[in-house]
Amino acid sequence: MTSSNSRDVSLAAEYAVVRDLSPDALIEKYAHLVRRIAHHLGGRLPPSVDVDDLMQAGMMGLMEAAKKYAGDRGANFETYAGIRIRGAMLDELRGMDWVPRSVHRRVRDMIEAMRVVEGQSGGRASDAEVAAQMQVPLEEYQEIAREAAHCRMFSMEELAGGDSDLRDASERAGSPEQQLELEAVTELLARTIDELPERERLIVSLYYTEELNLREIGEVLGVSESRVCQLHGQALARLRARSAL
Repeated sequence: MTSSNSRDVSLAAEYAVVRDLSPDALIEKYAHLVRRIAHHLGGRLPPSVDVDDLMQAGMMGLMEAAKKYAGDRGANFETYAGIRIRGAMLDELRGMDWVPRSVHRRVRDMIEAMRVVEGQSGGRASDAEVAAQMQVPLEEYQEIAREAAHCRMFSMEELAGGDSDLRDASERAGSPEQQLELEAVTELLARTIDELPERERLIVSLYYTEELNLREIGEVLGVSESRVCQLHGQALARLRARSAL
């Protein structure tokens, strides 16, 4: 039996297990996934956002994943459910007005300034260059970068074209053409991340791949959590700015 056939059999078996689980059994089996994603997202949000609200939304995403999952779509259930759970939580956040409009405006100004500077120089814009383009003191720019890390306009899903796009793509990934389309989006985002300054690239990797929180990343890098927050927001703004170049 080829590896491809073995994978198909494995996914079909997993689909059968998920299909046969009762709602209570499903939640018990995968509640750890909802908790992990909720606390990971919660670590980048203001204290006013209740992690329990995210978990409740995530449970709904888990139930939705169980209804729509099919073993022939090329992903195991945990991977598929993770996308649906995260998407449900992001949808919940969109319904909350926890970021003032002034913050969104300042972050958009930061992205535009970064886009202009990097478009003119063809290189990586420094803190001082972006601050000068924005005509604000360096300290104020750094505060805006920290705000960017908490701004709901940023998620890796949205940077890759929108979390709903990723969820839909994961469901459509049955044909080779659709799989290539999803891989192209992922490859483009990965290439852009590779072009980030080294420290920003490391923070993105530790946060999104290793799923460390900002405090843990600060301990790894030997800097304060506030500095990690600033660099994280700056990296996301740089990714958004470069997507517009």
